[in-house]
Amino acid sequence: MSEEELQQLIKGCIKEDRKCQKLLYKGFYGFSMAICLRYTGDRDEAAEVLNQGFFKVFKNIDRYDPDRPFKAWLGKIMMNVSIDHYRANLKMAYTEDLDSAEGVSDGDYSDKNLNYNDLLAMVQKLPQAYRTVFNLFAIDGYSHDEIAEMLNINAGTSKSNLFKARQKLKQMILDADIKARSYNGNIDYSSTVAINGSGLKPMFYTNGIRE
Repeated sequence: MSEEELQQLIKGCIKEDRKCQKLLYKGFYGFSMAICLRYTGDRDEAAEVLNQGFFKVFKNIDRYDPDRPFKAWLGKIMMNVSIDHYRANLKMAYTEDLDSAEGVSDGDYSDKNLNYNDLLAMVQKLPQAYRTVFNLFAIDGYSHDEIAEMLNINAGTSKSNLFKARQKLKQMILDADIKARSYNGNIDYSSTVAINGSGLKPMFYTNGIRE
C-alpha cells in the first residue's frame, strides 16, 4: 500500500466509509495482531483486543497527524488497548509489591536462539503481569519508572516481574533445548546466549511486530 493510498483510506475512515474501514483493517491486521499476540495469552484473546483497538482507531482517526508514521500511531493504540485489557481483567493478580526488588539487576539470563514462533509461544505462557512488563521493557523499550506509571505499580514491582519473567523464560527455553537434544541423544546444557532487550528486539522486529 502506497502512502497516497493509505492517506486516501484514512480520509475515507474519517468520513466513516465502511469500505475504507474494511480495507484499512485488512491492510494492518497482521501488524496489529502481532502486537496483541505479544500481550495476550492466545489468539482468541488477541483477536478480542485487536477489535477493541480498531474500534478506538476508527473512533479517533480524525486526530491522526498525517505528518507522523501511521504504523507508529496505530501500534501505540494497540499497545494501550492491550494494557487496558490487562488492567480490566487481570487486576494485578500475579504482581508482588517488593520494595527489595529495587536492587534486582537488569542483567542477562540464559536463552537459546529460538525462532520467532517458539519464543512468542513461550512469552504467551508467562503470567500476564510478567508478560506485560517483559513486553514493555524488553521489546517496547520503556523504563521501569514509565512501566510503573502505566500499570499503577511501583518500579520495584516492575523490576521484580521482569526478573521473574526472564527466569521463567530461561527455564522454558532450557527445557525445550533439553527435549530437542534428547531426541538424538546429544544433550548440551551449555548452548545458551543472553535474554535481554537487544537480543530479543531483532527477532520480534524482523517478524513485523514493531518497525
